[in-house]
Amino acid sequence: MTQQNTDNRTDNRTDNAAKEAPRCAVIILNWNGEALLRRYLPFVAANTGSCGTVIVADNGSTDGSLALLASDFPGVEVWPFDQNYGFAGGYNRALALAAEKGYEYTVLLNSDVETPDGWLEPLIDFLDAHPDVAAVQPKILADTQRDTFEYAGASGGFIDKHGFPYCRGRILGTCEKDHGQYDDPIPVFWATGAALTVRTKIYLEVGGLDEKFFAHMEEIDLCWRMLLAEWQIYAVPTSYVYHLGGGSLPASNPRKTYLNFRNNLLLLHKNLPDSTRRRKLFVRRVLDTVAFAKFALTFDFANARAVLRAHRDFRRMRPDYTAHPATDLLDTRPDTRHNILTAYYLRSRRHFSQL
Repeated sequence: MTQQNTDNRTDNRTDNAAKEAPRCAVIILNWNGEALLRRYLPFVAANTGSCGTVIVADNGSTDGSLALLASDFPGVEVWPFDQNYGFAGGYNRALALAAEKGYEYTVLLNSDVETPDGWLEPLIDFLDAHPDVAAVQPKILADTQRDTFEYAGASGGFIDKHGFPYCRGRILGTCEKDHGQYDDPIPVFWATGAALTVRTKIYLEVGGLDEKFFAHMEEIDLCWRMLLAEWQIYAVPTSYVYHLGGGSLPASNPRKTYLNFRNNLLLLHKNLPDSTRRRKLFVRRVLDTVAFAKFALTFDFANARAVLRAHRDFRRMRPDYTAHPATDLLDTRPDTRHNILTAYYLRSRRHFSQL
């Protein structure tokens, strides 16, 4: 065999290996989640397929998570961090590593998500076919009620004229049954952080998740910045997963109330232009005052105090954000025209299709 033929065969093997190497990092961020890893990781490890590498990025766990991964999941990569950086900080560090290792796509996958066989391929195929799309999500169904959309994402996320998030399949606290009514892929305002697939490079270029948020609504902020950078976000319901939800904090927890109220104010402050920001934040303060009063009148003083703390800390944090966009997406996008509070409470609109 000539040297040229040997070189050609070596080059072909290298090219084939590059083609076969997974292009997508499926990253589960874990902090003291041994029980969730034991319950859900087997499905992710078994059903991700050859197009993805399953990775657990550990946020300084002190339980038995690392021992479990070493003993029961030797095929899963582990990226250990020295402390708990929160959801945002942990994923920023993980995606920086994914970029260094050459992963074109990254899935930010919650540790309480069950993935069925073939869940990843439709998401990757959609991104491959739509180069103007920066992020996608699958359909999110409730793990405990599998014919029902799950709160955190359902079949794609939106935001109303006052900055309140809602979903195709979930408005405020009402989650619809899934009858296939929202199975078409559509552009959305935000994709859920429970199972968010992004172009790794674009995630980093727009600044990743805002670590000041720590947790809650940071994926909405990320998607808002992607939209401002003229990328699109899509829901791709041909893929679906089952999400437990509330794995870190239950909905009624005052800590969750605090983060949701504070981060929603930050979300509006940093992503609205000077021309409309003050007016829209004033409206939100009025609406939040109503929420505070409701908590107080029902003797839920812990959550009432959480609302007050959220506004106090927002005032402290807002000077950290001095650059604002020129475009108000709440005024320019047709999907932000709704008033969800009015639709839900005054017009009894409980389904997305009724809006």
